[in-house]
Amino acid sequence: MSKSEKNYCLILAGGIGSRLWPASRENCPKQFLDFEGTGRTLIQQTYERFIRFIRPENIFISTQESYLELLNQQLPQVPREQILAEPVRRGTLAPVAWGTSVISHLCPDARIVVSPSDQQIHNLETFEADIMRGFEFSAEHEGVIAMGVTPTRPETAYGYVQVDAQVDKRRPIYLVKTFTEKPNLEFAEMFVASGEFLWNTGLFVFNAQYMMHNIIKHVPVYRDEFPELSNPTASLSPMQAPLFYTALPNLSMDYAVLEHTAHRYVQRCSFGWADLGSWTSIDVDAQAANKTNSPYPPTDVHVDGRGNVTLHSEALFDNATGNIVRLPSGHMAVISGLDNFVVAEEDGVLMICPKDDDAAMRRLHTLAHLDTLEE
Repeated sequence: MSKSEKNYCLILAGGIGSRLWPASRENCPKQFLDFEGTGRTLIQQTYERFIRFIRPENIFISTQESYLELLNQQLPQVPREQILAEPVRRGTLAPVAWGTSVISHLCPDARIVVSPSDQQIHNLETFEADIMRGFEFSAEHEGVIAMGVTPTRPETAYGYVQVDAQVDKRRPIYLVKTFTEKPNLEFAEMFVASGEFLWNTGLFVFNAQYMMHNIIKHVPVYRDEFPELSNPTASLSPMQAPLFYTALPNLSMDYAVLEHTAHRYVQRCSFGWADLGSWTSIDVDAQAANKTNSPYPPTDVHVDGRGNVTLHSEALFDNATGNIVRLPSGHMAVISGLDNFVVAEEDGVLMICPKDDDAAMRRLHTLAHLDTLEE
């Protein structure tokens, strides 16, 4: 497939990954880490995934100003003028709006894929084919396409998209019936059993002008500011955030735009996907990686016969099942009588917590952060 000059990519790499604390820290969050010993960090994997079929000059990355040095170290080939350095975190809508406006000035009829930077994709050729189908559809139709994958389990940490009628006989693209974010277990089980729901991967494809129009239409706080960003004579640079950026509310693109736009679609994709958003998801992906031909196979991940996973670590288990262990080099864990816990240490912080209790992990992260501030 040719690399069309109108196909662009915006990678979102500004999060702090608090659900993977203490390994993911504010000064070095998960997208800049290699969790599974693949030899490549998550942001490096993401960039390399897209450069296979998108021109390097058409790939933009949004991150925090404080991460510019990390990004430059890991992706030195990306020019500074293709990096959107956010002065503050304002959810996903703000960087998508800024990135879309920058790209639309370069190419008014650009097709854009927005991608998180913390995912695992198991089949790169299928991934390319799926994204290209989205680009082709966006060139022919107004709308926003969510990239969905068939659920393999009733996961409560993911978002779900309910499919409606198929709109394209050549491509597996459907109208969206409903969006549901992180349902409880009962609903997740119902969704999977029905066959009507896909996991929302957080990957979206759209036409630049259509997205700009919808942001102005559906988000009142942007209406006064975005006419300037939409002005074709304005000079926009990713090297300088818009002056009003710090005043923007913290909004998700999903809630602010996607759930309100008149033309919303979901594409059924089959590239093999895992969101490395929590310790549980890393556990599941580490075990699934042994069964797939992943382009970045984990070389320092070990799963024993009782479901214990060790990441870059040494551990001995006795009467223990389903645990995840990640320790600094030279440290060893000896665990007995423990089931379904995370044992993780980084920068002098040791966390021991039930791996399915995200709420407890957030509380521990908050308490540790407050203690650090008090010191």
